Amino acid sequence: MFVKVRTMDGNASGVVTISKLTTVDQFRKLVEDELDVAPECQRLFFRGKQMEDGHTMFEYDVNVNDVIQLMVRQPLAPVKADNHRKQVNNTIDKDSADKGASSVPVEACGVNGDAAQTVDSDKAVDMDDNRGWDLLSADDFYKVGDCCDARDPASGGWFEATVCGVRRRSAEKGGVSGGSPEHQYSVKFEGYEDDPPLWLAGGELRERATDTLPFSELTVGQHVLVNYNVDEPDERGFWFDALVTGREARGRRRRLTVTVYLGAGRVAVEGCQVKFVDEVMARGQQRARVDRLAAGDSQPAAGVTTREVGPSCKICRGRPERDCRVCGCHVCHKKSDPDRQIMCDECDMPYHISCLTPPLEAIPEEDEWYCPECKTDTSEVVQAGQRLKASKRKARMASTLNKATKRDWGKGMATAGRQRQCTIVPTNHRGPVPGVEVGMRWQYRIQASEAGVHRPHVAGIAGREKEGAFSIVLSGGYEDDVDNGDEFYYTGSGGRDLSGNKRTAGQSCDQELTRMNRALALNCNARINDKEGATAEDWRGGKPVRVIRSYKLGKHSKYAPDEGLRYDGVYKIVRYWPEKGRSGFLVWRYLMRRDDPDPAPWTKAGRRRVLELGIQDMVRVEAPGDKPPAETEGADEEGAPPTKRPRPAAYTPAPAVAALMKADADNAQLWDACRRSLADGKLKFLAKVTDTFMCICCQELVCPPVTLPCHHNVCLPCVKRSFKAEVFSCPACRHDLGKKFALVSNVTLFDALKALFPGYQKGR
Repeated sequence: MFVKVRTMDGNASGVVTISKLTTVDQFRKLVEDELDVAPECQRLFFRGKQMEDGHTMFEYDVNVNDVIQLMVRQPLAPVKADNHRKQVNNTIDKDSADKGASSVPVEACGVNGDAAQTVDSDKAVDMDDNRGWDLLSADDFYKVGDCCDARDPASGGWFEATVCGVRRRSAEKGGVSGGSPEHQYSVKFEGYEDDPPLWLAGGELRERATDTLPFSELTVGQHVLVNYNVDEPDERGFWFDALVTGREARGRRRRLTVTVYLGAGRVAVEGCQVKFVDEVMARGQQRARVDRLAAGDSQPAAGVTTREVGPSCKICRGRPERDCRVCGCHVCHKKSDPDRQIMCDECDMPYHISCLTPPLEAIPEEDEWYCPECKTDTSEVVQAGQRLKASKRKARMASTLNKATKRDWGKGMATAGRQRQCTIVPTNHRGPVPGVEVGMRWQYRIQASEAGVHRPHVAGIAGREKEGAFSIVLSGGYEDDVDNGDEFYYTGSGGRDLSGNKRTAGQSCDQELTRMNRALALNCNARINDKEGATAEDWRGGKPVRVIRSYKLGKHSKYAPDEGLRYDGVYKIVRYWPEKGRSGFLVWRYLMRRDDPDPAPWTKAGRRRVLELGIQDMVRVEAPGDKPPAETEGADEEGAPPTKRPRPAAYTPAPAVAALMKADADNAQLWDACRRSLADGKLKFLAKVTDTFMCICCQELVCPPVTLPCHHNVCLPCVKRSFKAEVFSCPACRHDLGKKFALVSNVTLFDALKALFPGYQKGR
């Protein structure tokens, strides 16, 4: 079987042929040959799992035509000694920024060069470490207890804060490079008393904003402080620096457009609409303390907030007296006893330890805790590099139990699943399938199932015990089968021991006229007889059976195709009877005779018709990069050189069908486009009709069709669902139909489609 390999960026892809027992190690070598990526630089992912060496494709449940993602990682270069300190410092800075800490260089935190070489890169820098700094109570700008606005380094928003400490770089550290300021300030954000103080540089602090600007005084190009919610602009959020880019006032309607600066890098987000236009404030200044005292500016008291920020909970709006299932206990919904609450590290839901089942006596000392809904059984977790746990169904399979076998299986399509399902006819449809002509061939059984000719993947008889049989496959699986072309003797199913996942076996018991054998007998034009069988009174009056011949029949019959499977038309049962087979056990035999208006594909007339219809040599499973087969066809006479495939004969619809097509005046242009493909043959014409009158909602042939004023055709049930959802527009072009649009089926178009595809409405 083949699978597709595609890089994460989509720039490179390829197709690799493997089996079910191909290991990941072997697969890496195949990928190297296909995409020129070394095995040590490959990270393979399939269905969210990273593929590890030592496992097989069967264990990862890889099937035909699946896509395996490839992440190409760069080879590791040797670390030079002179770059070691720089790499460690960059790792610490990145880790600190990811945890919401200030991006202060290592030297600014008091870690000397020698110590930096031994710092664990998995640990963040301790911001309370004052080595290399002198603690002060005040400096020229702020003193302990001053109120200010401080910028959160993670979100970029400005919060009301209080200065808790001041520090200055020590004299012996004054010459250290890194660009850090001489002074830093420890601040505590108002309303977040449980969070520890945070050291910030002087540029991240400024005077607290207190002046609200009237809307009439706002001008384009003005720098202001606005309240904005990044995720939900209509809700209250945090306070950010912004640049006014648009201002509009029409009566009571006022609209303010700004560019908001977010994050530590002050990323500009343009076109933001401010919800609270009456709360736009002037930004605070950055002045020395003496200048503020000289100006007589008053500052609010510590611990007092003047700006409103978004509520911590959208359900209860942050009201402490209201029960809430989000910010309160997930069991009792109450907010009491916060010191007796514990937070789940997976779903972030709080729980009272007394509300758990069973209840806890105290808060666990572990760093991580998971609620009963998120807790998983550690015995079921597969660690990186460990063998995957097989499902119960797969664990019972013979390929899993028998580890000693050397058979390399899983290269074919026997275990592949359908990529699509035939809806042009129902599953119990008898007779020919519209669009499938005598002589069409497929590479695999799964393709015949997708075409609706023979739906089972493995079984040779498709039918129902109380309705009859619909199709059979001749593959030479029974030694009693005799094929004479227009007439053959077929052996029923059963009488074999297929335990242990065997696909076939010798006859081991008598067959019975039950299940598929009985379904096949019901097609005979005679009363059912499960003892002696029966002979049809008029064999042409029996129920039709679609017959497919497989290339496996070639060892017993000259009428079998050289490759793949071929549809040979409709047969009917002449008689059926029980008899002792070559194996010595009782088998049910069926004499079937061809009753199809089209010539058999092995005759000269049949081969000529295949060429006239433009039927391909075989419908193959095409993989990306495959070259199409040469358009040649063998001549009728044996030994003659291959000739170029002739152009398919033009197709002329029956007069009744042509009249129905012409009567559909609402779709005259669409039918004209379809008629232009008549010169390419019947198959191309039917394919054009299917594409033209396909419903955009269900991607199937419209049934029953509704022709909209915009000349698009949609299924009546699909447009009804759209109207029920209060969407009164065309699904294809969004043309407004209005609530009072009458949903009337186009009967003329419906009749024309039923004439071209007989019985297709039954499959819907």
